[in-house]
Amino acid sequence: MKIATWNINSVRLRLEQVARFLTEQAPDVLCLQEIKVAEPLFPHAMFEELGYTHRAIHGQKGYHGVATVSKVPFVEFSRHDWQDNGEARHVGVDFQVAGKDLVLENVYIPAGGDVADRTVNPKFGQKLDFLERMTRWAEKIERPTLIVGDFNIAPLDCDVYDHKALLKVVSHTPIEVETLKRFQDAHGWVDLGRQFIPAPERNYSWWSYRSYWRQKDQGRRLDHMWASPALAPLARAHHFVEETRKWEQPSDHIPLVTEFAL
Repeated sequence: MKIATWNINSVRLRLEQVARFLTEQAPDVLCLQEIKVAEPLFPHAMFEELGYTHRAIHGQKGYHGVATVSKVPFVEFSRHDWQDNGEARHVGVDFQVAGKDLVLENVYIPAGGDVADRTVNPKFGQKLDFLERMTRWAEKIERPTLIVGDFNIAPLDCDVYDHKALLKVVSHTPIEVETLKRFQDAHGWVDLGRQFIPAPERNYSWWSYRSYWRQKDQGRRLDHMWASPALAPLARAHHFVEETRKWEQPSDHIPLVTEFAL
């Protein structure tokens, strides 16, 4: 079973790119973040034509939103409001594969604004609180689970192009890294990106529109696929698809793909 995740930064704007990715990579499941569309206007027809007949869409007009599309049947069972303000940032589905549960959580964690201080930047505080609510949830997980999406945090020193330069930049500050680590420890999540591409190997998933084309490779690893301890040993391969960042009018994120032997 091949599962992919991608912050598409507007699914309707980049529908042809999604179709190309699905055709070339042929994942069984694709989790999209930042779809920027409410469910009634989601481009269902294209996914239907390509065989992704099972879809869970948690969207809103113009902002945020997540979608999980699949060739394999699933049951949608949760939409957590970890932001605590009604924004569409999560959808959870349950697969029955070989008689066993596989829970897939698709999440879009807030970026957190530009200033790493919750006293002057409420968005940064909302991001930290979002992660704390996720942590309380993770403590209670009982089934094999895969959580994927745009976490908007690069946790390791080698997950950014310049660790010292970015220590005060939102997405790599110590408090964000520490908060994400508490979430990881709450369930013992296994970071599949670093299981298959060990640190300090280059493993970026995001480049600013302003810097990528300067050939400086100023990337950050903001997108992740984390598995429950019981599920992680079933992962057989993992890779990122950087070529999408070079396509015309691309998303600033690239897709990640993990293959499981279920």
